[in-house]
Amino acid sequence: MVSLHSNGAAPSFHERCVFAVKSRVISGGLFCLVVWMASSASAQPDFERPPIDYLNAEVNDPVAKLAKRIEAGEVALNSDPKFGYLPSVLEALDVPLSSQTLVFSKTSLQLHRISPRRPRALYFNDDVYVGYCQHGDVLEFASTDAKQGAIFYTLSQSEEKEPEFVRDRGGCLSCHASSRTQNVPGFLIRSVFADAAGRPKLGSGTFTTDHTSPFDERWGGWYVTGSHGSMRHMGNVICTDEAQELDRESGANQDDLGEYFRTDSHLTPHSDIVALMVLEHQTQMHNAITAANFETRQALHQSYQMNELLEREPDFISESATRRIESSADRVLKYLLMCDEFTLTDSVAGTSTFAKEFASMGPRDPEQRSLRDFDLETRLFRYPCSYLIYSDSFMELPAEVKSRVLEKLKHILSGEDQSEAYQHLTGKMRSEILEILRATHPDFQ
Repeated sequence: MVSLHSNGAAPSFHERCVFAVKSRVISGGLFCLVVWMASSASAQPDFERPPIDYLNAEVNDPVAKLAKRIEAGEVALNSDPKFGYLPSVLEALDVPLSSQTLVFSKTSLQLHRISPRRPRALYFNDDVYVGYCQHGDVLEFASTDAKQGAIFYTLSQSEEKEPEFVRDRGGCLSCHASSRTQNVPGFLIRSVFADAAGRPKLGSGTFTTDHTSPFDERWGGWYVTGSHGSMRHMGNVICTDEAQELDRESGANQDDLGEYFRTDSHLTPHSDIVALMVLEHQTQMHNAITAANFETRQALHQSYQMNELLEREPDFISESATRRIESSADRVLKYLLMCDEFTLTDSVAGTSTFAKEFASMGPRDPEQRSLRDFDLETRLFRYPCSYLIYSDSFMELPAEVKSRVLEKLKHILSGEDQSEAYQHLTGKMRSEILEILRATHPDFQ
């Protein structure tokens, strides 16, 4: 038995581990130590404990930064008679109106406000997602912190008090920290079979969508504007009790949503198909980066703890920690290079200015090429390497995993790595992506 301290206090978890190590190493039962430590841990998720400490660590995401600027009197949010703080906060966060997408399934916080006649609007840029419901009590925010992943906030639409962002303390994680988000606090786009009230028919199944998703499994419960030729999706239609399948034909190639709801109830009449495709890629790319960040920090933390307990060199990295970091790097590369991307069988075009505005924001090489350039004929981007390689989240990855990603990426793009996973990248694509990165990314110069 481990005794109490002389002052009567119970020993810490660390001290119990020391005792366990000494006892079990002496008896040759190191495997028992691992089991014991796992069973001694609390039921809370790993990311809520050190070294991540998700709920308590300081964050510096775009919404947190805006909140500080408001508090300092540098920015003021104004309430619009129709949309509340939405227009003002989009401007303050530099979120384009053209990014608007509309979802009518009851799959979010203010589900009682959402229906096919009153869809919820989502707006986004590279790091922030903003949710708006007609006559909603709050605006909803999911904001990317370079170290802590997705951070969730609400902003009351009431004009009776000064605007204040309120951080979620874990409620959002019931949906936003699961296998659908790569097991970290993150983002997801869901496609569901929605009934006439917008309720998802969960018995029919749901899909988490990204750039790998088959076209015919995308956007159930969403409105979609734009052309996509002979391809069919689940958007713009409801699932009736009598229907065995969605009528994908009736929802195809729509450029006007006026038959479904009053479009003047939103800032724009669009739910642009290109914006939706970018949103799907971006959400899971962010999750992959966050997962690599968390896994690396946790692997190193646990390795260093064991170094102390086993009296090894302080900076020794165990084989198991190295394997975890390597695996995380591979997952980042998979999303970064658009592996297993669904091949478009017809061309895609949106209805808003989103594609033009999105492409204009990226750094360009001397030949005016950018990772934000679209293809939209057979794939999403002309150069299949995610623009989030420029994001703060990627740039601030722990060195142990970032260096591995960059080394592997350079080997792939140079043609040295001809693994099956990257055979979708032609020699021309690889050289073009490498040339763009050498001209625009600090880690390639």
